Amino acid sequence: MPPYQPSSDWQFEVPTSGSKRLPPAARYVESLTHQGYGFEAAIADLVDNSIDAGARNVVVSFLRDDDRLVSLLVIDDGSGMDDEALDTAMTVGGREGYSDTALGHFGAGLKAASLSHADSLTVISRTKRSPSAGRRWLTARAQADFTCDIVDPGYCQDLVDRYDGLIQWHGTIVRWDRVRAFDTVTTGQADRFLNDAIEKLETHLGLHLHRFLARDDFNIDIVVEDVRTKEELDHRGVEPIDPFGYRVPGRAGYPRTYTAPVEGVGEVALTAHIWPPKSPLVSFRGIGPLAERQGFYIYRNDRLVQAGGWNSTRSAEGHHALARIAVDLPNEPNDVFSLTVKKDGVTVTPAFARGLEQAADEVGHTFGAYLQEAETTYREAARRATEPQRKAVLPAGKGIDPKLRRTLRDELPELDGEDPISFRWDTLPSDVFFELDREEREVKLNKEYRQVFNGGRRGGLNDAPVVKSMLYLMVNEIFQKERVRAVHTDNVALWNSVLVTAARCELSR
Repeated sequence: MPPYQPSSDWQFEVPTSGSKRLPPAARYVESLTHQGYGFEAAIADLVDNSIDAGARNVVVSFLRDDDRLVSLLVIDDGSGMDDEALDTAMTVGGREGYSDTALGHFGAGLKAASLSHADSLTVISRTKRSPSAGRRWLTARAQADFTCDIVDPGYCQDLVDRYDGLIQWHGTIVRWDRVRAFDTVTTGQADRFLNDAIEKLETHLGLHLHRFLARDDFNIDIVVEDVRTKEELDHRGVEPIDPFGYRVPGRAGYPRTYTAPVEGVGEVALTAHIWPPKSPLVSFRGIGPLAERQGFYIYRNDRLVQAGGWNSTRSAEGHHALARIAVDLPNEPNDVFSLTVKKDGVTVTPAFARGLEQAADEVGHTFGAYLQEAETTYREAARRATEPQRKAVLPAGKGIDPKLRRTLRDELPELDGEDPISFRWDTLPSDVFFELDREEREVKLNKEYRQVFNGGRRGGLNDAPVVKSMLYLMVNEIFQKERVRAVHTDNVALWNSVLVTAARCELSR
């Protein structure tokens, strides 16, 4: 390279005189812990890895030791990793490329998501052709010199064996220890913390992965496990929450697909929906403030990466609350759409806004006209007489099937900030079908009659959904009262008499 010669002209290319390698300092690991990952988004990033590994089943397990939360695991039955693949997975940016259909994108999600919440990250995996192997990162050591520990092979196999019902020939376990949020749980508050955390996690995973969860061959379960006895203290299956899952559209003729010519990308399809006004469904009201949930729902390889928002093309307005538009990002690389590292939003260039101005459907209806119709639908509903309002209830908790809980949340408004009503089977006198524990907000069912509802099958945590749902509706008001009146006590006695007789009749058959 010739030596640089000063010139009065502008240098369009910056002249260089050589190069040198500057690897990241070990302190770079500290930046991974400050990526702004929310707890639910971090778990979702781990589940993305499971999906990329071909997993059919994923379990998120909170490990509990009495009133203390000790660890969190994400377990899957994906293809697994051998030693070499584990080294790559635990290296920041170690993966050089992803397939066009992969959910992974930057090669930092596992590390950044995990270390944002835990000071110890362990990954243990096995494949069909390689034994169980593991690696561990401790934040303190990684910050010093990028040191990653090799987990003892015997322990790796022991942990895989612990979950042999899920991991048989292949799979992966991601383990978080020293989880910072767990350290904030004070004595006696573990149940409340877990219920709140699991509810939020259910909603986040159910929404952002709803297209995967709608398939017959993919499941996510969230469990609370006693770390010593291995007993499941809670078990919830995550249900899909489709942000377009209304029963009847809010306006005839919708959904409608518009095509936007976007410079640098080509034609982008916009599937526009108008929600029915005043919908009580969780997929409309239960995923966040309506002002934040209007706008674009952007998907990348069927994974929702943005749930609402107008991407600077307009401001959120109350009369556009019914407008939601599904957009699938193109697979080809482009300079218009940019995914955030946490996969919780998409930035766009002005080319997208220009494309929206020209967007139209196959018969010439414009995207602008769609927004006007969504606004008209909202305003017309606001002028109509107020619809009957159902009385708010205490939320349903442990012991009720997740699908049933979702329906209850869809149909009934819930009281904010209240502990849920839970159900469990217990030993009670033969003439008592159920008891109410008002202090624990729990309905105890007589396990003597449990077989009546399970048809000879082994009972599970969420069994007997019919009787539990009936009792939930019957006793909800009693749990809300500060003082139980004589009429409530008499009702409980009446219901017990009838239910015990009915159960005995069924047993005699």
